[in-house]
Amino acid sequence: FEKKLFSMCVEDLNEHLKGLKRSSFVLFGIEAHVCVQQTALDLLEQGHDVHIIADGVSSQQSYDREIALQRMSQAGAWLTTAQSAAFMLMQSADHPNFKAVSKLTVEHMKLPNEFNHAEKE
Repeated sequence: FEKKLFSMCVEDLNEHLKGLKRSSFVLFGIEAHVCVQQTALDLLEQGHDVHIIADGVSSQQSYDREIALQRMSQAGAWLTTAQSAAFMLMQSADHPNFKAVSKLTVEHMKLPNEFNHAEKE
Protein backbone atom coordinates (compact mmCIF):
# COMPACT_ATOMS: atom_id res chain seq x y z
CA PHE A 1 0.00 0.00 0.00
CA GLU A 2 1.28 3.44 -0.88
CA LYS A 3 1.56 5.54 2.24
CA LYS A 4 1.91 9.31 2.22
CA LEU A 5 -0.27 10.02 5.24
CA PHE A 6 1.17 9.51 8.70
CA SER A 7 -1.72 7.17 9.51
CA MET A 8 -1.69 3.74 7.90
CA CYS A 9 -5.45 4.03 7.47
CA VAL A 10 -5.28 4.99 3.81
CA GLU A 11 -8.17 4.10 1.51
CA ASP A 12 -6.54 0.95 0.09
CA LEU A 13 -5.74 -0.42 3.53
CA ASN A 14 -9.19 0.41 4.90
CA GLU A 15 -10.76 -1.55 2.04
CA HIS A 16 -8.40 -4.46 2.68
CA LEU A 17 -9.24 -4.46 6.40
CA LYS A 18 -12.97 -4.56 5.64
CA GLY A 19 -12.36 -7.75 3.67
CA LEU A 20 -10.55 -9.36 6.61
CA LYS A 21 -13.59 -8.96 8.85
CA ARG A 22 -11.39 -8.30 11.88
CA SER A 23 -12.20 -5.85 14.64
CA SER A 24 -9.05 -6.02 16.75
CA PHE A 25 -5.58 -4.83 15.75
CA VAL A 26 -2.14 -4.94 17.35
CA LEU A 27 0.14 -1.99 16.58
CA PHE A 28 3.87 -1.50 16.99
CA GLY A 29 6.46 0.58 15.17
CA ILE A 30 8.57 3.67 15.17
CA GLU A 31 7.46 7.22 15.84
CA ALA A 32 4.80 6.38 18.41
CA HIS A 33 3.76 10.02 18.57
CA VAL A 34 3.19 10.32 14.81
CA CYS A 35 2.44 7.26 12.68
CA VAL A 36 1.48 4.77 15.40
CA GLN A 37 -0.68 7.31 17.23
CA GLN A 38 -2.50 8.55 14.14
CA THR A 39 -3.13 4.98 12.96
CA ALA A 40 -4.42 3.99 16.41
CA LEU A 41 -6.73 7.00 16.63
CA ASP A 42 -8.09 6.32 13.13
CA LEU A 43 -8.74 2.64 13.92
CA LEU A 44 -10.44 3.58 17.19
CA GLU A 45 -12.60 6.12 15.35
CA GLN A 46 -13.64 3.32 12.98
CA GLY A 47 -14.83 1.31 15.98
CA HIS A 48 -11.96 -1.19 16.19
CA ASP A 49 -10.18 -2.51 19.27
CA VAL A 50 -6.56 -1.37 19.23
CA HIS A 51 -3.74 -2.92 21.23
CA ILE A 52 -0.45 -1.03 21.42
CA ILE A 53 2.72 -2.99 22.14
CA ALA A 54 4.29 -0.50 24.57
CA ASP A 55 7.74 -2.05 24.35
CA GLY A 56 7.38 -2.22 20.57
CA VAL A 57 6.99 1.50 19.88
CA SER A 58 9.59 4.23 19.95
CA SER A 59 10.10 7.91 19.34
CA GLN A 60 13.24 9.98 19.03
CA GLN A 61 12.37 11.65 22.33
CA SER A 62 11.17 9.50 25.24
CA TYR A 63 8.76 12.27 26.27
CA ASP A 64 7.01 12.07 22.88
CA ARG A 65 6.64 8.30 23.31
CA GLU A 66 5.21 8.60 26.81
CA ILE A 67 2.69 11.28 25.84
CA ALA A 68 1.64 9.27 22.78
CA LEU A 69 1.06 6.15 24.91
CA GLN A 70 -1.02 8.21 27.33
CA ARG A 71 -3.06 9.77 24.54
CA MET A 72 -3.74 6.44 22.83
CA SER A 73 -4.73 4.86 26.14
CA GLN A 74 -7.05 7.76 27.01
CA ALA A 75 -8.63 7.41 23.56
CA GLY A 76 -9.44 3.76 24.26
CA ALA A 77 -6.44 1.78 23.04
CA TRP A 78 -5.19 -1.08 25.20
CA LEU A 79 -1.53 -0.84 26.23
CA THR A 80 0.30 -4.13 26.59
CA THR A 81 3.74 -5.64 26.14
CA ALA A 82 5.09 -7.97 23.48
CA GLN A 83 5.35 -10.80 25.98
CA SER A 84 1.84 -10.26 27.29
CA ALA A 85 0.37 -10.09 23.77
CA ALA A 86 2.15 -13.28 22.71
CA PHE A 87 0.77 -15.22 25.66
CA MET A 88 -2.69 -13.71 25.22
CA LEU A 89 -2.73 -14.86 21.60
CA MET A 90 -1.67 -18.39 22.58
CA GLN A 91 -4.27 -18.47 25.40
CA SER A 92 -2.83 -21.54 27.15
CA ALA A 93 0.17 -23.80 27.63
CA ASP A 94 -1.60 -26.25 25.32
CA HIS A 95 -0.80 -24.06 22.32
CA PRO A 96 1.57 -25.91 19.95
CA ASN A 97 4.10 -23.03 20.06
CA PHE A 98 3.99 -22.43 23.81
CA LYS A 99 7.37 -23.99 24.64
CA ALA A 100 9.14 -22.26 21.76
CA VAL A 101 7.66 -18.86 22.67
CA SER A 102 8.48 -19.37 26.34
CA LYS A 103 12.08 -20.16 25.47
CA LEU A 104 12.34 -17.07 23.25
CA THR A 105 10.87 -14.94 26.03
CA VAL A 106 13.45 -16.15 28.56
CA GLU A 107 16.30 -15.53 26.11
CA HIS A 108 14.97 -12.11 25.14
CA MET A 109 14.71 -10.95 28.74
CA LYS A 110 18.44 -11.60 29.15
CA LEU A 111 19.17 -8.91 26.55
CA PRO A 112 19.66 -5.44 27.99
CA ASN A 113 17.20 -2.83 26.78
CA GLU A 114 15.50 0.28 28.11
CA PHE A 115 12.56 -1.72 29.46
CA ASN A 116 14.12 -4.55 31.45
CA HIS A 117 17.50 -3.18 32.57
CA ALA A 118 19.06 -6.63 32.16
CA GLU A 119 22.73 -6.89 33.06
CA LYS A 120 25.19 -8.00 30.40
CA GLU A 121 26.75 -11.33 31.26
